[in-house]
Amino acid sequence: MANVIVIGAQWGDEGKGKITDLLSRSADVVVRYQGGVNAGHTIVVKDQTFKLHLIPSGILYPKTECIIGCGTVIDPEVLLRELDQLKELGISTRNLLISETAHVTMPYHRLIDQASEERRGSHKIGTTGRGIGPTYADKSERIGIRMLDLMDQQGLHEQLEWTINYKNVILEKLYNLPPLDPQEVIDEYLGYAERLRPYVVDTSLKIYDAVRRRRNILFEGAQGTLLDLDHGTYPYVTSSNPVAGGACVGTGLGPTMIDRVIGVAKAYTTRVGEGPFPTEIHGEAGEHLCSRGAEVGTTTGRQRRCGWFDAVIGRYAVRINGMDCLAITKLDVLDELEEIKVCVAYEIDGENCEHFPRNARQFARCKPVYKTLPGWRVSTSDCRSLEDLPGKALNYLKFLAELMEVPIAIVSLGASRDQTIIVEDPIHGPKRALLHPETTSASLLSA
Repeated sequence: MANVIVIGAQWGDEGKGKITDLLSRSADVVVRYQGGVNAGHTIVVKDQTFKLHLIPSGILYPKTECIIGCGTVIDPEVLLRELDQLKELGISTRNLLISETAHVTMPYHRLIDQASEERRGSHKIGTTGRGIGPTYADKSERIGIRMLDLMDQQGLHEQLEWTINYKNVILEKLYNLPPLDPQEVIDEYLGYAERLRPYVVDTSLKIYDAVRRRRNILFEGAQGTLLDLDHGTYPYVTSSNPVAGGACVGTGLGPTMIDRVIGVAKAYTTRVGEGPFPTEIHGEAGEHLCSRGAEVGTTTGRQRRCGWFDAVIGRYAVRINGMDCLAITKLDVLDELEEIKVCVAYEIDGENCEHFPRNARQFARCKPVYKTLPGWRVSTSDCRSLEDLPGKALNYLKFLAELMEVPIAIVSLGASRDQTIIVEDPIHGPKRALLHPETTSASLLSA
């Protein structure tokens, strides 16, 4: 039995969906613990592509129980659309459970999110405009609507009549937008409630019961470490905690019940939206990574900014999350490059820095210090073992493992499930065995 957290080690979009999907084969339960429809996971199975925003990736396995934890925020309209799409594709959703205390994204959240971002002008953060931040803000202000409130018709009337009138003042006076009709919103969301009612339960109890029964549980985060509200590149962050600690808060499970944390990182770096990005590259090399890596956001359709691998933020992510091992994705995107750069440190105002600076202004002044490695100039997409990899590609992976100070357990070489090298199974392997290269097959990629 193992309880494993899958974490993004960069700014999100690292390919967590595919890695979670792979690990779900060994999991009895998959739990999404934070974020909302601002996240998106793309999974390719044979000739079918699945784009999931709220439903855990494990839904593609009929025997796997999937849970949306209390740390998520749920847009019922989007969730129902996702459920309908899966059913049309012949995917059963009978095993889905939704936390009764997860907060609900309302129409006024989306309107305020979009209007607020527009008003920021040159100071915009780069939000998706899906109402995620305002939903979490209402949660903190203690005026939020939870799934259990949605199920209570009389209580919902009482809550929403006051809340919508309160929000209408903001919409009209601050943003010059037309007010919402409370009754229309109430009727719309009561309709959602009836369809979602069979899924809504006390998920913390379900998760604890699964732990007691010694079932394998996979905790799936959205976004990445550098987008964490407390530990990311603030203010250019999301509104929740994608880091490993967020899995406990967002599910109601104690930290002593977590066995392992696996980080997911691309073989290069990408970022969506605003904010400093020290290793960002422009011109032909950046365009190559964007085109070859199909770097377009699953949720927003925005083109991602591309750059070389940044080991400074990588080491930071390892430390913040207590990572045991890594999954490196999109190695094949680098196949055609003659030279590949890796950021090993920063230069700030003429001084060398090997640690991630927490001051946003200071971070914006960081200049990358690069180590240049030779490219392999051959395709890796058909490689299925470490021995199949070109020597220079293997050396690149070993160099990343040394810099990050954790071993690499999985290497992804394409979007399909079978385009993967499993060095060590993070779920079934003995706890922390990966940290001892003399006792594991992961020694080839160990620090």
